[in-house]
Amino acid sequence: MQVELLTPDEVLFNDEAISVSLPGINGRFQLLNLHAAMVSSLKEGEVRIEGKDNQNHSFQIKGGILEIVNNKAIILA
Repeated sequence: MQVELLTPDEVLFNDEAISVSLPGINGRFQLLNLHAAMVSSLKEGEVRIEGKDNQNHSFQIKGGILEIVNNKAIILA
C-alpha cells in the first residue's frame, strides 16, 4: 500500500509499506495491504511503518486523522 505521513510543515514519509501501526483514539490498530476503506481519529503516540524494503520507520505524533481508500493511506498529523 502507498503511505503518506504529512504534517503542516513537511512530508515525513511517502513510500510503499507492508504494514502501518497507529495510535487510534480507541486503541492501537494496524493497516495491511488491501485494507478496507476507513477514516479514523488518532491520538498522541507512535506511528510505526514497515516499509517494502523491510525497514522499520517510527514517528511520534500528537494526534491527527487517517484516511485509507484504494490501498492508499494518508495520515495527517
